Amino acid sequence: MPHYYIWTIGCQMNKVESERLAGYLETLGYESSTSPEAADLIFLNSCVVRQSAENRVFNKLFSLRSIKKLRPQVKIALTGCLVEGQGADLKQRFPFVDYFFPPGDFPAWLGKREPERLIPLQPSVASYVPIMQGCNNFCTYCIVPYRRGREVSRPPAEILNEVQELVKRGTSEVTLLGQNVDSYGRGLAERADLADLLEMLNALPDLLRIRFLTNHPKDMQEKLLNAVAILDKVCEQINLPVQAGNDQILKAMRRGYTRAEYIDLVGRIRARIPGIALTTDIIVGFPGETEAAFQDTFDLVSLLRFDQVHVAAYSARPGTVAAREMNDDVPLEVKKGRLARIEALQGGIAAEINRSFKDQVVEILVEGKEKGKWFGRTRGDKLVFFAAEGQYRGKLVRVKVTHTGPWSLSGAEHFDQTIEKRAQVC
Repeated sequence: MPHYYIWTIGCQMNKVESERLAGYLETLGYESSTSPEAADLIFLNSCVVRQSAENRVFNKLFSLRSIKKLRPQVKIALTGCLVEGQGADLKQRFPFVDYFFPPGDFPAWLGKREPERLIPLQPSVASYVPIMQGCNNFCTYCIVPYRRGREVSRPPAEILNEVQELVKRGTSEVTLLGQNVDSYGRGLAERADLADLLEMLNALPDLLRIRFLTNHPKDMQEKLLNAVAILDKVCEQINLPVQAGNDQILKAMRRGYTRAEYIDLVGRIRARIPGIALTTDIIVGFPGETEAAFQDTFDLVSLLRFDQVHVAAYSARPGTVAAREMNDDVPLEVKKGRLARIEALQGGIAAEINRSFKDQVVEILVEGKEKGKWFGRTRGDKLVFFAAEGQYRGKLVRVKVTHTGPWSLSGAEHFDQTIEKRAQVC
């Protein structure tokens, strides 16, 4: 039986697309291989959001050249965001790669048409479900609109059917994915937005939890906040990328909101949804970022006290407005220093927030086992570990927290009270 190997880097969307590709290959009679050396088909699912990711893709490609030399019959294929619009250049640079196909597509050269919608054969307890592709915002630093195109939403009925099938196969929680989920529904024949979709999914029996990402602050509406506040299966957690805390940098990024507007939005979210867990994304070292501008971002993190901050140093992406029109004038060492300062600040904030859970009982959905301990997440996306005998995967469990850290919590099952998976409990 022929074997395939898939290597994936990048966002959750890439990971989901690789899972679907694997499912597609298995319907064609292929088996998964743990190494490229033993595979007949090798796929690389690429990311170009940062230079470091692109470099890893190139290094991986070059590492496959020796396999192709030893076994010329092996087929190598490249997909993901590196491919769109770059096919001819990539073929010239990597002549040993046999096929290139756009992100999210299925390889037509395998001789079978793409199925209407293919679900991974072995879904996780917590599964990701793409609800749209592309982005219309064209932030000056971002390559996504150029590689994944403009926003296209999937019909609600198609998403609903997919989630129902995932639940039948063991999924208890779904995270709805899109480059900007707040834009979901635009252009659909059926009038529906993200709040409507959440309401439809909330009514599904046996689905316990619902999450969604990523949001754009300028597009978040009160209707969505109301849905999060009211719907019992929608978790109290929102990822709200700010990217910078300085108005001049926000304008240069074309984010479409000011510092004050972002702070006001966070205030409204917290007032409408008490206990909400907020996470954000930040870019340091964007062109023109002075020390004073960075300090505005640092102060914003200190003021708003996010549960989690994903921070990255700016790297110019060829084809973006920033790469074409702006001078990457912040030295690399300065970027690294600013990144480290944000990480240190957030580490202290996260540790303090998590200390408030000490001796508290939290409810987690158990996703699996790692190093002898079960793990799962709270509705607010806190990672929790506990040790116990028995089978807990896919169950809601109450855990009394005995230890806290900035990145996770740990404890013991509370009075052996396991909440079995059922529709009325979230």
